[in-house]
Amino acid sequence: MNFWQKLPKPIFTVAPMADVTDAAFRQIIAKYSAHERCDGTVGGPDVMWTEFVAADGLVRATPEGKEKLMADLIYSEGERPIVAQLFTSNPEHMEYAAKLVRELGYDGIDINMGCPDRSIEKQGCGSAMIKTPAVAREIIRAAKRGGKGLPVSVKTRIGYNHDQLEDWLPVILEEEPAAVTIHARTRKEMSKVPARWERVKRAVEIRNELGSAACILGNGDVLSLADAKAKVEMTGADGAMIGRALFGNPWFFHPTKRLPVHLTALPTKGVDRDTLHVSASPEKGIEFVILEERLRVLIEHTYLFEEILPHKNFAVMKKHYKAYINSFPGAAELRAELMEQNTAADIETAIGQWLKRYVA
Repeated sequence: MNFWQKLPKPIFTVAPMADVTDAAFRQIIAKYSAHERCDGTVGGPDVMWTEFVAADGLVRATPEGKEKLMADLIYSEGERPIVAQLFTSNPEHMEYAAKLVRELGYDGIDINMGCPDRSIEKQGCGSAMIKTPAVAREIIRAAKRGGKGLPVSVKTRIGYNHDQLEDWLPVILEEEPAAVTIHARTRKEMSKVPARWERVKRAVEIRNELGSAACILGNGDVLSLADAKAKVEMTGADGAMIGRALFGNPWFFHPTKRLPVHLTALPTKGVDRDTLHVSASPEKGIEFVILEERLRVLIEHTYLFEEILPHKNFAVMKKHYKAYINSFPGAAELRAELMEQNTAADIETAIGQWLKRYVA
């Protein structure tokens, strides 16, 4: 059942990001990153993660609260392999949640030991677990008991207030996880400093020295698919996890499609819409995603969000608009207009009206 050992390398995965990588966005990524490989299989991200889900909530929440948490565990077959990320400092709750995840048909379980959010840390979870290695061990063991054969992985950082990789990583590896994702910063550093990928390289060395079979993935400041490949080659890691670069870019994992750095001035009225091109010619074999496709996918994403995640506040979608709507003339105007809308139909209407002002 350990799908990790069957994946071709390098492995590129979708990071768990709260109110970003929900089921709607993952489905959009799966659709627009899909491409046919030479062997006839369909390519895209190699593994998808859910947003992190509170195991404590799955055990103790009211029926209404639990229903909302269960909605965070919605997934589609096109997202496989799909990993559910959980957090708790209570082994019993982890075991219960892992059992639930297994029953829901997930391919793996990931434990969040890296989130720097204060409210999460107050529960002894996320990055706070770096300070309690004995508890971390118990949580991994509990996930394995509940998962009954599902591969268990861990996402963490190189340390809390300072770099503790030499001491912290062996603790995790001794529990034989299927994979460890290393966010190459300390908790104290948050995302305020460049990710130190040389520490991912050291993590690979520690893994090899201990004779562990765990996959090591690096995370932090991955800007493009080419950048991910370069970082993996530089460090010897088994793969990379991509986070912020996915915002507004469901084509990230597609080998021949790219978002343009910026667009030329929009054509005047009467010019065919197909002339919405980028200012620089793409490299051979690469196709830039034209503006109208970006806007069409934004609308599709919004309708999907509304359909499958009706319990979520519509404001969640607006952070995506900031990412989709940028780097072209008139972007600020359109972005401001979309921020005032509260339904998918309103978004579609606003975009249609905006296009009419610029394009025939």
